Amino acid sequence: MKKRMLTLAVSSAMLGAVTQVHAAGFQLAEYSASGLSRAFAGAAATADNASTQGRNPAMMSYLKGTQMSVGAIYVMPDVDVKGDISISAPALGIEHYQFNADAIDVADDAVVPNFYLSSQLNDNWVFGIAINSNYGLKTQVSVDHNAALFGSETSITTLEVNPNIAYKVNESISVGAGLRLVYGEGKISASTPSWMGALPLSDSIREQIPAAGTELKGMEGDDIGYGWKVGASWQLNADHRLGIAYHSSVDLELKGQASGLSYTGGQPVNIEGYLPLELPATAELASNHQLSENWSLQASINWTQWKVFDELVAYFPNDIKPVGQLNSDLVKEENFKDNWRFALGSAYQISNSWSLRTGVALDKTAVEDEYRTATIPDSNRLWFSAGTEYQLTPKLAIDFAATYIKAIGDAPINEQMTLLNLAQINYQAEASGNVWLVGLQLSYQL
Repeated sequence: MKKRMLTLAVSSAMLGAVTQVHAAGFQLAEYSASGLSRAFAGAAATADNASTQGRNPAMMSYLKGTQMSVGAIYVMPDVDVKGDISISAPALGIEHYQFNADAIDVADDAVVPNFYLSSQLNDNWVFGIAINSNYGLKTQVSVDHNAALFGSETSITTLEVNPNIAYKVNESISVGAGLRLVYGEGKISASTPSWMGALPLSDSIREQIPAAGTELKGMEGDDIGYGWKVGASWQLNADHRLGIAYHSSVDLELKGQASGLSYTGGQPVNIEGYLPLELPATAELASNHQLSENWSLQASINWTQWKVFDELVAYFPNDIKPVGQLNSDLVKEENFKDNWRFALGSAYQISNSWSLRTGVALDKTAVEDEYRTATIPDSNRLWFSAGTEYQLTPKLAIDFAATYIKAIGDAPINEQMTLLNLAQINYQAEASGNVWLVGLQLSYQL
């Protein structure tokens, strides 16, 4: 058995790690602290400040003058994947070996900043610009972790610049549209786990196995994608409003370099390639109801077209290709389904300067149990949010919000890998966890 034999066999399983970059459960909803305080209920029908254009550009028609909002949300995930790796290779004299493969706290903390500006051009037209992030994540285990064969690191950073325009048709109807410019960069890798050194193999075979922590496969690259969004609102009467918004999909091709023994065979060559990823379309139907002078109620239904995320194919168009690879490679089938999110929120005006908000949401998973992987430990989630807004001056307001997200239900993982029909590797685990979100935002009317 040669080193190449082992490294080539991990190709299909490892590249599943990149799906975590843009997969369900890791789409960032955190566009503002004011929205976070209600678990983003009613976001497409509520015009708190300039950040409203993050969900529905039509809502800018309710903003007077020039307004600016700037803030950030601190994301603190606590995600554990606990399980075992089992190996069976009768041809190599290995009947059954099992190793613990618990991965504790696999997702890093992150800051999601945002900036919004809206300017009323006249009584009917409002222009705005939004700068935020809709996707982002980093998960990592040690390079010699017992599950590192299935992916040791996955990271993604995105930045979206979004110019918007809103038009007030009449006292009841407003419409809006915007352009989505998305920059994304990502990195994935897999490496040799330490359990390989513990297998009862002959010295001649052991010499040909890469040392624990050796990179077997890695890719990193970036791209800019384009999309659009539209929205509308209907003011039924002075107290009740409906909003609807649609964000188109955005196609990215993460272009860059491939590395690791599986791609280069240990040779000092550069392997160019790209991995197309489609960020799915989303839609929201929202409502905002003023129940009394001080109390309002918000609600939202969100849909994401995750069924477009069914497989990943890597392409290597140049003459230099990965060892043993063709110009393209079907690296993994995902079989995602569309998912839904339901949110209900409320706000209470304590005084002219101070208001309290709260919200709950059910965020449905886009991954069936049979397709879940360690790199996408997604499950159904419950959101519990609360926050406050304080008017520091007639033109300056500060928002603070906190949210606790709890995974609900079982999230089993069952992955398999075959090494050239000689060894069968099974990874069985259970994912669990929670996330804390804390947001701060300043809004100013110029």
